[in-house]
Parts: sequence; structure tokens; C-alpha cells
Amino acid sequence: MSAIHVKPSQPDPHDAAEAAAAVAVAAPEASPQRHTLVEDVQGLVLASLVGALGMSILATGGLLVGGIAGVSLLVHYATGWNFGLLFVLINLPFYWIAVRRMGWEFTLKTFLAVGVTGFVADAIPRWAPFESMSPAFSAIFGGALVGMGILSFIRHRASLGGVGIVVVWLQRSRGWSAGKLQMGFDTVLMLVALAIVPPVQVLYSALGVLVLNLVLLFNHRPGRYMGA
Repeated sequence: MSAIHVKPSQPDPHDAAEAAAAVAVAAPEASPQRHTLVEDVQGLVLASLVGALGMSILATGGLLVGGIAGVSLLVHYATGWNFGLLFVLINLPFYWIAVRRMGWEFTLKTFLAVGVTGFVADAIPRWAPFESMSPAFSAIFGGALVGMGILSFIRHRASLGGVGIVVVWLQRSRGWSAGKLQMGFDTVLMLVALAIVPPVQVLYSALGVLVLNLVLLFNHRPGRYMGA
């Protein structure tokens, strides 16, 4: 009598997928590892340098950006006063909100970020002057660089202060959309700017703000790397 050979059964790919999914659900999520002091320092310095370069490029094209940085640029254009000093001074009232709602660590990091960014933005025209720059280039590259700087600040639990602090606070306390609040403020800023800078520069400034926000939209999402 011949032996009966039983062919080993092949695993069902559907069952394997379900088992893998069950393991993934059951496995605890890895807790985010906090940045060390050295990591925070280098991250904030690089963010300040990148953000300051973006602001300098925008200023060379006579353009604006959103938030308090945009307000500071607008006052700078209207009065000729030092941008870096204006940026620091206009941000001062917002630190009270930051201390009460975000804590001392966030506030101190933001204070240093604003100071370094303002200083470097003022120094760049002396260290590496730009003779000329088209408004379109200023808007796209300046907006992208400022967006990358803000993104890095967020990942190291800091900000460029001002409106960013207020909108996050209102989103947490009232449930209002931070993005819509920021967009509303920037829209009002651009309308006010029409009284001081030529309309074509306001239009290019709006393009720069759009590029900045697209950088944040694509790179700053829940579930992605947020820093610690």
C-alpha cells in the first residue's frame, strides 16, 4: 500500500495580515524621546539662522510675512527703524501669555529664538548683502525658508512668538482653529499694508505667506515627528 503524502498547507496571506495588524495594535507606542540640551541648542540656532535668512530675503524684495514678523517689517518700511529691535519689542507683551499658558521652558526658548532671529536678520545685509532680488524669488524662497525655520522651532518646543502664541492658546482654550485665526490676522495685515507698500508687493507677499503655510501644512501634522 503506497504512502499518502499530504501537501503542507500554505499560510493564508489574509490571516497573516490580520495577525500582523493585531500585533501592531497590541504593541505599545514608543514614547517620544526628549531632546537633549545640545540637540535643543543646535536646533534652535539652525532654526534662527534659516528663519532670519528667509526674512532677510523677503525684506530685500520689499515684501512682508505673516504674524508679528510681518508687523515688524511693515513698521520698518514705514519708519526705517531697526527690524530686529522692533521684532523683539513688539513680541514682549505676548510672553505674558506664553508664561501662563505654555510654561517657562517654551517662553524662554521663544524669547531666545526671537532675539537671535532678529539680530541675524539685521546682520545679514552687512555680512552678505544682496544687491537685487526679484519679488517672485523673494516670495518663494523667503517664504519657504521662514516656514522651515518655524517648523524647526515647533519641533523644539519654541516659536517666533506673537500671534503664533495667541492662536495656539485660543485653539486650546476655546477650540478655535489656529490656522483660521492665523489666516485672518495675516489677511488683515496684508490689507493694512496696502496703505504703506505698493499693491504688487502686497500680492507677492501673499504668495510668500502661502508658500510658508504650505511648508507647515505638509510637514506639521498630528502623528508625525513633533519633537519632545
